[in-house]
Amino acid sequence: MVMAITASPAADTSLASVTLEVADLEAARRFYSAFDVDSYIRLRASDAYSTGFRGFTLALTVSGPSTVDAFVGAAVDAGAAVLKPAAKSLWGYSGVVEAPDGTIWKIATSARKDTGPATREVDDVVLLIGVENVKATRRDYVGRGMTVAKSFGGKYVQFTPGGAGPLTLALYKRRALAKDLGVPADGTGSHRIVLGSTADAFTDADDFAWEAAASPAPAPS
Repeated sequence: MVMAITASPAADTSLASVTLEVADLEAARRFYSAFDVDSYIRLRASDAYSTGFRGFTLALTVSGPSTVDAFVGAAVDAGAAVLKPAAKSLWGYSGVVEAPDGTIWKIATSARKDTGPATREVDDVVLLIGVENVKATRRDYVGRGMTVAKSFGGKYVQFTPGGAGPLTLALYKRRALAKDLGVPADGTGSHRIVLGSTADAFTDADDFAWEAAASPAPAPS
């Protein structure tokens, strides 16, 4: 009798959390609390060497220009540096800031005019990582069980969120991402970020580290 062998499908993998590695943990906690984005990230102390562009940005999508201005203002008041002042563009309205720990944040809206007052609400949080080969990294991630939501050839890929939260993963060409953020593309050392995986730990072709995300604590009975 011949036994049929069926290949096991890849475990479904999605982005469950983002952990920023920072040199001064308490200072980072104060900054992100004042910036009002501390609920979207985790922080971990690290003295890993890193210089130049770290290859990623965290992007906040919000409702309108005044809300972009409110988040940019809060970041600057808390100690961030402006890389790109908030302004209208082909795609809407956005600004780019760099946190004291070196993490770059982009705050954007597709709206060109406000339809209501400024809020501190975030519609989506996108982790956009710059890679050398978008198609190759996409194949690797799809092979690990990720589902593509949007794709524009070898330029941009966005994956379907895996949880109930607003966190989304997207890929962009590294040099194109750096240009969009207004920084040189060169950088060495640690990315200073760890991605929480709903499946196993791995390191991708661009040296972004994924680790198994901690399960939430069970609710008290």
